[in-house]
This record gives sequence, C-alpha cells and structure tokens, in this order.
Amino acid sequence: MSNYFIEMSDKQRTLKQHFSLSGQGLHTGASVTIRFTPAAVNTGIVFKRTDLEEQPEIKARVEFVTDTMRGTTLGIGDVKVHTVEHALSALTGCGVDNVLIELDGPEVPILDGSAMPFTAAILEAGTEEQAANRDVFVITEPIRYKDPETGSELVALPSDSYEITTIVDFRSVALPTQYASFTFGKDDYASEIARCRTFTFLHELEMLMKHNLIQGGDLSNAIVFAERMIDSEILKALRERFNLPEHDIAAGRMINTEPLRYENEPARHKLLDVIGDLSLAGVHIQGHILATKPGHKVNTAFARLIAEEVKKRRSANQMPYIDLNKKPLYDIYDILKILPHRFPFLLVDKILEMNEQRVVGVKNVTMNEPFFTGHFPGNPVMPGVMMIESIAQVGGILVMNTLDNPSDYTPYFIKVDNVKFKRKVSPGDTLVFFVELVTPIRRGICHMRGVGYVDGKPVMEGEMMAQIVKNDTTNN
Repeated sequence: MSNYFIEMSDKQRTLKQHFSLSGQGLHTGASVTIRFTPAAVNTGIVFKRTDLEEQPEIKARVEFVTDTMRGTTLGIGDVKVHTVEHALSALTGCGVDNVLIELDGPEVPILDGSAMPFTAAILEAGTEEQAANRDVFVITEPIRYKDPETGSELVALPSDSYEITTIVDFRSVALPTQYASFTFGKDDYASEIARCRTFTFLHELEMLMKHNLIQGGDLSNAIVFAERMIDSEILKALRERFNLPEHDIAAGRMINTEPLRYENEPARHKLLDVIGDLSLAGVHIQGHILATKPGHKVNTAFARLIAEEVKKRRSANQMPYIDLNKKPLYDIYDILKILPHRFPFLLVDKILEMNEQRVVGVKNVTMNEPFFTGHFPGNPVMPGVMMIESIAQVGGILVMNTLDNPSDYTPYFIKVDNVKFKRKVSPGDTLVFFVELVTPIRRGICHMRGVGYVDGKPVMEGEMMAQIVKNDTTNN
C-alpha cells in the first residue's frame, strides 16, 4: 500500500468578508493590525507584510519555515512573519482554505494567547463555498517522525476522518501528563480547542527574556506554571517584566488568577498548535495523528514529511485514492437504468463516487470479454477503442445524472482528442476510470477528460466531447 492523494472531496472555502484584529506580538512586542481578506480558489493562505516596501508575500507552506523556537516563523530572506500557528489553526478549524492575511508588522498578534479571537472573527465574517474541490491527502499506511533529542514523536495512521490526539508529558509536578483529542467533522473547534491558551513555566521566562522573546507576553495571554522556586532577585525582575502577581508563588502551582478553561487546557493548546503547524503541508489530511510531546520543531518537520509525500505522489502520477472495497454508489442494476447499452457493449460494472464535476467508475476485465476472441487471442489485450468506449460510458453516467429523465436522452460522441495509451490491459485487470467535466455542460454539449488506471498506474487518458440528444419516440 502507498499514501494516496484524493481530490474528490468537499469544496474549497474562503471568507465571505474581510475583518481586522489588532494587538501585540508575543515575542517581538510590536503593535500589529492584521487583516484577513477573501481569496480566489487555490490561493491557499498567504501572508502579506504591508509595512515593508513592495509589500512582500509569503505563502503559509512548510518550505518557508525559518524558525520554530517558541513559535512558528515563516520567512523569505529578510522578510519574516512570526508566530503564525494560532491564526493558521483557527483558519483550519473553521474550514477556510483561501485567504490573504495582511499585517503591518513582523508578527501575528498574540491577543489572549489562544485562537479564539481569530475563530470568533472568522465565524462572524462567515465562510462561503468555492468552485474548486479540496485536496485531501489520505493516510493508508503509518508515517512516523521522531526527534531523537527530545523524544517528541508524531505518527499518522489510517482513519476515515482527520483526528488528532496529543499527549503532554513534562514530568512536572505543576503540569502532570495530559491527553487531548479532536476529530474534524465531529467535534466543535470553537468550543473545544480554540479557547485554549499558550503556556510556559516560570523558570523558562528568564531564558526567554535573555533571548529577547515574549516581549509582549504577560499573564493576560499565557498560562504560567511554577515548576520550582527560583532566585528571588530573578523573580523580582520577572515580576516587573511580565506583570507577575506580588502574592507568594508556590512551587507546583499555576500562577495565573484566572482558572484553567479546561482541566487539560495545556494538552488542548498543544493540539491547537499541531493543527496550525500541520496546515503548512498545504493539503487537508485524512488520518489519525498521534502527537507525543509535540512542539513547533517536530510539528513542522512532520508537515515537511507529509508535503514531500504529496509531491512524490503527484510527480508519480499516482491514482487518486479510492476505496475499491466500499459499497458502490451505483451497482450494475442501477447502471442498467441509466445507460442504454447492453451485452456485449455495456462496459461499466459500478460507479464508486460522483459529484457535479467528476465520476469514478470501474470495469472488471475478464477472459470472457467477447473481443478477446479475435483481438490477439494468443496474447489477449483489451483494444484501445474499447477502453475509450468504457471511459465514455463512465462519463455518460455523469452527464445523464444531470438530467431529470435520463431515459429520454442518449449521449452521442462528437469528438475524441488527445488520447494516449500507456500500457496494455489484460484479463484479470481492474480498470478504474476518473472522468471530469472540462467545461460546464452548455446546450447539451459536454466536454470531458478522463484517465484510466490499473493497479494505481495510468494506462490510458483522453478527452471526449458528446452531445445529449432527446430520443425520437415517433417511431415507437
């Protein structure tokens, strides 16, 4: 088995209208206004630095990750956008594929330390469906990445949905081992994940301060745990720098006066980060992600691994993923009600999937096919014209499905173009045809393109044009 790529899924989505948010960057402390604007299909998520000359843009893709210390930074040359993970998580959690994000500073504002301000603004602005299908990378065998230095590990396993499980284990008396899980399409991102804030330990603040990080951080946008007591002079400096409370700080306790929003809020926030970081792979994922001690470094490394797999499958011209064992959308009895063809010229056995733009059909090739009697009987090979007819019949089902009374019409070939045969098809092969409309059907004329696969490899392809003609019933 291999990891396949599927395009037949939900439609892409963008925002219905723009919105803006303002705040400080967590690490740079810079005051930033960020504006989210609807974008065209296949744009993806793009950041635009409007404060710089020529207003450079950076795509939210893993190849542009330049730093993962306490946040995910994207960059091209000297142009940087820091701490992108919460905004990306919110967009993914709300199902937004295409958006232009303009900001007049170097860092996405931290706001309250969660993804909720972004999520609430997205929900208020609304989203709308676009014409193109989403790309979904389907996990069919385990993919694994482990950081030998930290022991952090991410594993992707096959699943019918996109689900994430995170395990947080800092071996801490202040923050015991925690678990969190989330399934897209089943759980509600806004109520279960978006509200969870970033967190750190009191003793880490000194190191972060020395590295000029979290200049915009305080207890209003982060949870701070006191794992152990620290030097009083250092504590005094931290109190002044991060607006820490004057009351006694006890080891093994949380410092914030606001209680945790969930008992396992830290684990849920790590899950929030995983969602944002993995979106940098550039595709939606169908699989179960198990993240043990996740962090931005390991998250983005895993996103890079997925992006490489996607690129590999695309370049190999691999068949889009389809479960050949699932119950068909149309079986042979359904097909007989749609197509006028009969033995020996009915060349479609079942339809697996279909939407307004594309259809997937199957033809099982057996030695009993009548054309094998005379077509190279000593070395049976399916004639190319029969493959063309097979793919045309699959496309015909897509076209006939658009009609209210398909039995009153017949689709006729008027053109075949750009046909290529890549390898022979023999008895025992299962032909899987993917056929899609090239242009919308107009005045009964349909233009389609199809590819036939055997064992996941293309065997033929071509374009077809047909005309839908109403049957003449005067002679009946």
